[in-house]
Parts: sequence; structure tokens; C-alpha cells
Amino acid sequence: MRKNNFLMSLGAVAILIGGLMIMSHDAGYADEGSQLSKATFAGGCFWCMEEAFEKVDGVTSAVSGYIGGQVENPTYEQVSAGGTGHTESIEVTFDSSKVTYAQLLEVFWRNVDPTTPNAQFCDHGNQYRTAIFYHDENQKQLIDESKKRIESSKTFPEAIVTEISPASVFYVAEEYHQDFYTKNPIRYKYYKWNCGRVKRLEQLWG
Repeated sequence: MRKNNFLMSLGAVAILIGGLMIMSHDAGYADEGSQLSKATFAGGCFWCMEEAFEKVDGVTSAVSGYIGGQVENPTYEQVSAGGTGHTESIEVTFDSSKVTYAQLLEVFWRNVDPTTPNAQFCDHGNQYRTAIFYHDENQKQLIDESKKRIESSKTFPEAIVTEISPASVFYVAEEYHQDFYTKNPIRYKYYKWNCGRVKRLEQLWG
């Protein structure tokens, strides 16, 4: 079941809710003097990635959105059609005194299939590609180190194809996508199970 088909009826609701919140973050920190830092990940369905990261101690928020494309202010309909270059993603705000960026990378890897290009589980297209978008050179270094560790210790034979790119403009997704797993728990669990996410992650990571 494709998620964009699953949400056709919700598209009209998004119009009624109205307006996108647009956020651009070019630095690794929430604001000057703050201990909060930013991390941006793409792992297929952003509902599932929100759930994974919001359960991590030290993460203060995980926001669903779009990054990595060429169109300004993209809508879900545009991104899901695959023509904007964006990928579904989450922007994570975390307290670095409670959880490190390196630890967040471990959470990321174990919640994605990094071996599949332009797809995650039942969702296909470059809008579902896996990616890590770094906010500074320190994050990039940690990403490279983390990827090398996975490559040297992984039990699966396929190559890791996850994109690693500098963070660009992050557009917050429509409100009905935010915290979908808590707002619509039955529909969310049905989608997650039928998409094959749980089974494939168990195959990859145990």
C-alpha cells in the first residue's frame, strides 16, 4: 500500500487546515547560546521516523518536513508525486548534554534500510530515499565515521546507498502529518505493518 494513496482523502483536510509553516535552518544550533542542537534525517515515511526519534531521551522534538529539493514551499502532493527533488524527512531538536549526535546516528541506521536506493519498504521514488543532512563539518565527520563502522560490522551483503549531503532549506510538512502516529494510532500501525517496515528492519538489524 502506497502511503500517498492512503492519504488521498486527507489531502482535502490539509487545504482546510491551511498554510505551510516554513523553516530554514542553516546552522547546527537552535539559537545562539542554546544547548539545543539540530539534526536532519530522511528515512522514508516521516511518520515512522518521528516515532523512532521522539522516543529517544534528550530529543525535544522531531518535526516532519521536506528537504533536498528545488521547489520552494512544496506541498505533500507535489513531493509525493516525485517531481520536486525533496525527500520526506524529519528535523530533530536534541539536548546534546543528554544525547549525542553520534547516538542519534545509531538510531537512524537501525530505523532504515540503507541498502535500497530511492525507496523505503513499500514506498518507492526518490522522495523516499534515505539521507543524512549535516549542519556542520563536525556532524559530517561523525556521519562518515558512523557509516564506516556500519560497513565494517554489518551482516547484510548489500552496499549502503544512503545519501550524505549538507542541510538545505527544511520545509515543515502540513499539520496533519505532525505526530501522526499519536493522532491516528490505528491507521498508523496498519500502514507501518502493511508497508513491511517492521519485518525488513528485523531482517537487517535483528
